[in-house]
Amino acid sequence: MKGTAARTVLYVENGIGYGGAAICMRHLVRNLDPERYRPLVVTGRSGPDYASIASEAEWHHIRDRHLDVVGWRRRLRDAGRLDGPLLGLLLRQALARLDDLGNFLPFFLRLLRLARQRRVDLIHANNEPLCNRAALLTGRLLGIPVVCHVRGDQSGSRMMHRLYRLPDHFIPVSHWISDSVGRLGVPADKRTVIYDGIDLQALEARAEPGRFRREQGLPEQAFTVGLVGLLIPWKGQRLFLDAAHRLAEQIPGLRLLLVGGTPDECRDYEAELRERVRAEGLEQVVHFTGHLTDMPSAYLGLDVVVSASTSPEPLGTVVIESMALGRPLVAPNHGGAAEMAEHERSALLFRPGDSSDLATQILRLYRDPDLGRRLGAAAREHAFATFDVARHAAQVQALYDRVLAAT
Repeated sequence: MKGTAARTVLYVENGIGYGGAAICMRHLVRNLDPERYRPLVVTGRSGPDYASIASEAEWHHIRDRHLDVVGWRRRLRDAGRLDGPLLGLLLRQALARLDDLGNFLPFFLRLLRLARQRRVDLIHANNEPLCNRAALLTGRLLGIPVVCHVRGDQSGSRMMHRLYRLPDHFIPVSHWISDSVGRLGVPADKRTVIYDGIDLQALEARAEPGRFRREQGLPEQAFTVGLVGLLIPWKGQRLFLDAAHRLAEQIPGLRLLLVGGTPDECRDYEAELRERVRAEGLEQVVHFTGHLTDMPSAYLGLDVVVSASTSPEPLGTVVIESMALGRPLVAPNHGGAAEMAEHERSALLFRPGDSSDLATQILRLYRDPDLGRRLGAAAREHAFATFDVARHAAQVQALYDRVLAAT
């Protein structure tokens, strides 16, 4: 594409909160070849982390939540109003239409106008088709090719089958995700597996040993175990707390940390977790850090990094980052973690959903520090060979070239 004007790529990020998907998108945007592709980023949510995208690319916040349909649905469900066969159906349908009219439609119309005004050449939906319907429809109406990232296992509802016909190409973040997309009828020639990319050198350079423990008030000698991820139910915080008593009984000075922020629609879940910690007398053991901006230092401050997702993670930024920093990792033996990490070579994998096995693997690392060091060293070597952001960006841009050449 030398000698031609850079193509404009519209990135649309509509995830539940600022997490791995948004972070990986930012790594990609920062590493695009400016002579080939010019990024234009739209996010449905705002806040300091999203706003900082403007320092790397043109950024627009198009609000995707005007009516709190999620909150209304939760309150009606808790009151039992959605259970009835007729009334429940009517209420569910009414909420869906309100969501369409009050949230989806305004977002879609503004996105459509922006894409037309900026003469966008390609749309990159950073999340699954269901939460990026506006991006897919914008592409279809304006005749703009659409590439869609897929970061989670996909179920085969009728709506999913219809939406998966719209993108021109898919980027599954792991092979097992690609297989799930294939089960929805997407042919193999429309799927290209590209592992997420991380600026590993910058990640390492930003890490400041000791900072995390100082800021969290952790004793220097405390054995610290951190579950890293947004506070949403499928990330496994309940499972982590299930293992807490056994761990506390056998590890003097233990500190268990829930590392991550809470999306607005999961505030009740955070309150549930905090109440459980209080009711079970775990206040001196379990700590909530909230959202952190300095994750590299957080990883270095943990003796063990845990991923405990009860649903398979597509890949998991925590897996990539903790491996790159050479940290001992305990993760469930499913999804992206099982694809990325080898049990007893670069991580310890536990039976998914089994809090007893989760505790057992953590205890192994407490009792055998040399095991943790060996796992961390092997993990770091594998991460640097697999997740380099320059390689990731080159693969994505090569895909853009193919998609644009075919349209």
